[in-house]
Amino acid sequence: MNSSSGDDEAPKDPRTGGEDFTQQFTENDFEVTPPAQRVQFILGEDVDDGTHVSHPLFSEMGMLVNEGGEIEWKETARWIKFEEDVEEGGNRWSKPHVATLSLASIFELRRLLVSGSVMLDMEAHNLELVADLVCDQMVSSGQLPPGVKDKVKDALLRRHRHQHEYAKRTRLPIIRSLADMRNQSSSKTDMGAIGVTTWFHAGASPTHVLASQQGTATMPKDMVKSPSSQSMARQTSGTELAEQQHKGNTHFMRKIPPGAEASNILVGEVDFLERTLSCFIRLSTAAVMGDLTEVPVPTRFIFILLGPPGSQSNFHEIGRAMATLMSDEIFHEVAYRARKRDHLLAGVDEFLDAVTVLPPGEWDPTIRIEPPAAIPSQEVRKRPPELPKEEIDEEEEEQRLREESGLSRSGRLFGGLMNDIKRKAPWYWSDFREALSMQCVASWIFLYFACLSPIITFGGLLSAATGKHMAAMESLVSGFVCGMGYGFFSGQPLTILGSTGPVLVFESIVYEFSKSQGWDYMTFRFWIGMWVALICFVLVAIDASALVCYITRFTEENFATLIAIIFIYKAIENVVVIGTTFPVNQGTYNCVCTPPPYSNATFLEFAQYKWDSCGSHNGVLVGSACNKPPTENVFLMSVVLCAGTFICSTVLKEFKNALFFPSIVRQYISDFSVLIAIFAMTFFDYSLNVPTQKLEVPHELKPTLDTRGWLIPPFSEKNPWWTPIIAVFPAMLGTILIFMDQQITAVIVNRKENKLKKGCGYHLDLFVLSGLIAICSIMGLPWFVAATVLSINHVNSLKLESECSAPGEKPQFLGVREQRVTHILIFLTIGVSVLLTPLLGNIPMPVLFGVFLYMGVASLKGLQFFDRILIMFMPAKYQPDYMFLRQVPIKRVHLFTIIQLACLIVLWLIKSFSLTSILFPLMLVVMIGIRKSLDFVFTRRELKILDDIMPEMTKRAAADDLHQLDAEVGFRQKYLPRFMGGGRKRKPNGKHIGGLEGNGSSNAVALIKCNTTNANEKDIEAQSSLLKK
Repeated sequence: MNSSSGDDEAPKDPRTGGEDFTQQFTENDFEVTPPAQRVQFILGEDVDDGTHVSHPLFSEMGMLVNEGGEIEWKETARWIKFEEDVEEGGNRWSKPHVATLSLASIFELRRLLVSGSVMLDMEAHNLELVADLVCDQMVSSGQLPPGVKDKVKDALLRRHRHQHEYAKRTRLPIIRSLADMRNQSSSKTDMGAIGVTTWFHAGASPTHVLASQQGTATMPKDMVKSPSSQSMARQTSGTELAEQQHKGNTHFMRKIPPGAEASNILVGEVDFLERTLSCFIRLSTAAVMGDLTEVPVPTRFIFILLGPPGSQSNFHEIGRAMATLMSDEIFHEVAYRARKRDHLLAGVDEFLDAVTVLPPGEWDPTIRIEPPAAIPSQEVRKRPPELPKEEIDEEEEEQRLREESGLSRSGRLFGGLMNDIKRKAPWYWSDFREALSMQCVASWIFLYFACLSPIITFGGLLSAATGKHMAAMESLVSGFVCGMGYGFFSGQPLTILGSTGPVLVFESIVYEFSKSQGWDYMTFRFWIGMWVALICFVLVAIDASALVCYITRFTEENFATLIAIIFIYKAIENVVVIGTTFPVNQGTYNCVCTPPPYSNATFLEFAQYKWDSCGSHNGVLVGSACNKPPTENVFLMSVVLCAGTFICSTVLKEFKNALFFPSIVRQYISDFSVLIAIFAMTFFDYSLNVPTQKLEVPHELKPTLDTRGWLIPPFSEKNPWWTPIIAVFPAMLGTILIFMDQQITAVIVNRKENKLKKGCGYHLDLFVLSGLIAICSIMGLPWFVAATVLSINHVNSLKLESECSAPGEKPQFLGVREQRVTHILIFLTIGVSVLLTPLLGNIPMPVLFGVFLYMGVASLKGLQFFDRILIMFMPAKYQPDYMFLRQVPIKRVHLFTIIQLACLIVLWLIKSFSLTSILFPLMLVVMIGIRKSLDFVFTRRELKILDDIMPEMTKRAAADDLHQLDAEVGFRQKYLPRFMGGGRKRKPNGKHIGGLEGNGSSNAVALIKCNTTNANEKDIEAQSSLLKK
């Protein structure tokens, strides 16, 4: 045990045992070294045993009070990461908040660490032994008069009462008067009125309290004497009986990190002391000490501060300062590793260097600062500043990242595919194990409805475009086949397959061409699909997916924004179409309920019955419109259902951040938000019995046309023999369409912001997709490719956040639950939807339109492009503090946004017209060219911040030439002296470069020509010019 009150109480460096810490520091250097470097040295020492390994800390502060005639320690504050105070008026814990300290309290604490006792590695297992050792050390050092030793020990061993125990008592404890509470709150900023009298009766007058706080020596008449002078049974914290009787706050124990230890801060004012006593204690082995701590965790640190009433030190603020220091990540590691007092002082000084001061006239100290959403890493404070490294080649770094994600050519056939398989195979079984979560269940059901409606809608449009050769039934079967195959074998199962608008346009063009030529459409489409599959297979073989590296944020966010806007636009358009079909003002509804024949009832009596209740009263409907229900309310009901679904989904999705209910309940409500909205709006529609449009699902598993089967014949009498050959030309266009749709969506899913850990699989995805296209062509099914909005919502529904254990801690985004079970279940249930027709037929279409609207809006969240569009309409002082606004001038940001917005408008116009919509995939390739041209408008730094850096092929080629020249120059340096007869010349920097001085360049060129007799003349000239440079 190292214990002392002086400055030389601990040995020298424990590793060497000598006078020097390292070759860099000596004992004298340690005193003048900046605090940050001293702390970095302390934390850089090797831990030679397990006793100085740091643990998470729970800090608790107790104050000595007199309540009901009994003197005891009362818990007043606690810390895990943020401070919580006892609200004495309300007898409850405050909200967690960032601790705000006065500089005076920290300086006073530092003074106490300098002049008070510091006892490191104390051997004690209970509080009574700790009190004995502390009192003996203080007496031996002359800080404590021997006559009051027993009184100090008696005060330390008083009972500890915690806040959760007060809550169980029948009466509320009145500890302080209102005046005391008011002065207590103001003491944080006024260090002149220091000293909080904690020993007084509950009925002490405010005058007595104020007198003690103003520093007067007058003691109230009813002030309680020393505890040892009272004739009452002493309830200590160190007895075994107290340990057996104390019951920790097991409910709060769930918030404590595993392996945590406790630091206890005990502060109080007593009338038998004339000077302040302080002691910082670190136990060699943490031990549970009865009722000392609120939760049953072992205590490692104890800080004791006792003084006379009315002293000039604000004990409460000093105690808060010590507890806040112990909750600081750096200081609490220093406290674990400290070998002497100077190490603790270095930790305090480093804390003061890192602290931020708020001017007193510019903020209100009574305001509690909310914990931040994200806390910056403190690793910078632990490590010394690194020496400047050689400048990293950005192109080489980008190339390394591309190689890790499979976006670089392997140089061999199917090399990229094999690398994808090797990368994904170790994770295959974990893709099923990690799906055991209710979050996956919520994602499955949400995406099922999100995928089912567009499949059926797309089937209806496809039926009109292809003469019913493919319709809703074929779309359902295609979703089942493609979804199951892609879910089991793809490289990125988070990508959701679906039908897209360009594919629909392509199918309609092929159908119209076949119809005009009199050919069999399905047979001709069969050969187009086989060619598409073959071309995709060849693209996989030659690693064509490596070209995805040219798809930067500029292109992918343009594409994602366009698809999201299409979802929003289509959702609103579909509701408007309902208003056109079922107008609000339809005139008089020509249908009236009349009494049955031979009835004595009057017409007026039966006219009050509506269309749906007339029959239940044996009435007869008379009128020309009686064959259908009244529809004047259909449009308004559709608007309510669509808007209600969207609002419910949006509000419930954010419910996880609400203030109501436990966290697990909020998380479940957030995960099932869309499902809750669908069922709630469906029940609302059912209860009002308004004849809104319902989801129509096929009833039988058979092709839409009776003239075709599930297998398409490859040859037809209507088609010439050369049609399989010319099918390659439309297949090329279809390949570009499918390749761009698939790979852009894959890039969006695999973006680094999603923190995916299992790697990408661009080549494997394209390989699986080529096989699925071949199967769909054989069966006469629509082609399914990656659907951008569905994939983004799939990823968003599976996002993982840290579990908030410490009070006040905000959840942090950890990544995405990467698994393939949700993808499989989504399309498995789509396949069996034919059997669920009685249930699915009750879901109103406006509800699904609301889901579309929600998915479109949710997809825009997190897109930097959309954020930059909003910034254009904000005054500068209201703009969010985005990082790119700090690093790029706002005019340059707006210029980049306007160019990107112009490209988006062009894409929208091309998509909107049927004659040009087939060129949509080609325009995406043009977008890549436009982005490349921006290299001449913006600097490389600006593009790296606003977008991504595109590969530089010319730069890499030049680098390869330089590598080759390095080898040849090395050859020349080795053998040239033999031919020239001269030694090497030494440059001033000490490097030998033979033959490059004088006319050495011409000799080097001649040598290159001698060693490259078979080289091309142009290559020689290029190498010569590079060497001259």
